[in-house]
Amino acid sequence: MFSKTILDFGRKPNVIRDLSAYAGARKAEIGPENVFDFSIGSPNVPPPPQVHEAMLELLTHADPVAIHSYTPAPGLLSLRRAIAASICRRFGAHVDETGIYVTAGASGAIAMALKGLTNPGDEVVIFTPHYMEYLIYTEAYGAVPVIVKTDPDTFQIDVPAFEAALTEKTRVVILNSPNNPSGVIYTAQRIRALTDAMKAAEKRFGHPIYLLSDEPYRELAYDGVEVPYLMDYYDDTLVCYSYSKTLSIPGERMGYLAVCRRCAAYEDVVDVCAGAARALGHICTSNLYQRVIERCVDVVADVDYYKRNRDVLVKGLEDLGFTCVHPDGAFYLFMKSPWPDSMAFCEKAKAYELMVVPGHDFGVPEYLRVSYCVDHDTILRALPAFARLAEDIGLA
Repeated sequence: MFSKTILDFGRKPNVIRDLSAYAGARKAEIGPENVFDFSIGSPNVPPPPQVHEAMLELLTHADPVAIHSYTPAPGLLSLRRAIAASICRRFGAHVDETGIYVTAGASGAIAMALKGLTNPGDEVVIFTPHYMEYLIYTEAYGAVPVIVKTDPDTFQIDVPAFEAALTEKTRVVILNSPNNPSGVIYTAQRIRALTDAMKAAEKRFGHPIYLLSDEPYRELAYDGVEVPYLMDYYDDTLVCYSYSKTLSIPGERMGYLAVCRRCAAYEDVVDVCAGAARALGHICTSNLYQRVIERCVDVVADVDYYKRNRDVLVKGLEDLGFTCVHPDGAFYLFMKSPWPDSMAFCEKAKAYELMVVPGHDFGVPEYLRVSYCVDHDTILRALPAFARLAEDIGLA
């Protein structure tokens, strides 16, 4: 009667959402100041003022029918041109408006790209640690996720392991940098080695292998660390971008899919992604917010706030004896669980009202994720709780 695959997805617990809901219940019970919720990756800095200024201008002066009507399925032409111009200005002449599709965040872009680019039985390479929804997006369309572990100390790409995973069935490789959940930014050297291996595999197998670059955290990079732009390295690249973190508007669900103009079978790739969007109902995102994005296409929220949180949190936890992967970007800290099973440790942490996410669904069960997109005061108040936890388990 039902699709068993989709029914299983609907019933599969989402550990982050469940933990966030538990934190909300605890806040109602004992007061929000006594709960330290590091579960969900939702920006907590306000949008840049240009966002509200653009909204007010549109709502006050624009034609009220025009700003609430349907747009073309891939988005307003003026916005797609603005996005393409921004990419070309910042990274080089890689795209034009024909290869831009406005989506419901990066997630919408990933879902439609995988739907369009894969057939049942095709393989999609996914690196650990990975965003947990990659598996759902892949398996929903009958493709097969191939999980490749990264370097266990740095979480950089293990190139020999990646090369060994490539087969004639490989159709898509997903790369997420800055990475959720680790905050790691893949180096240009590793990116070059990865794309060289993909080029060799394309020649060996006689068909394109598409690189899907998931980039919701691109602008959240610290200390001058470079985030390589993958179209610089590999022609068969599609970029999945989100303004959720860039502009601190996650609830508005705005992003885009960008197809490199030099991509193999470019017109077919553009059309198959558009067809996937149509099949999935991912068309005509918010007219009003498309116009807002057009006016704010190069604006970025206050990234320094997250850097300050990161610096205090990393130092505080390491001083207590915890082992952390140094995050160069995003707003997540990946911490090694003092116990082999991070799920058990995260349950222990809840006794101290510390809500941190076990690494099982990220593919790395011995680590846990701490989201530091929280009020700075929350971090300062949480460190004594972490200290009590460390003392309780014999770490301090």
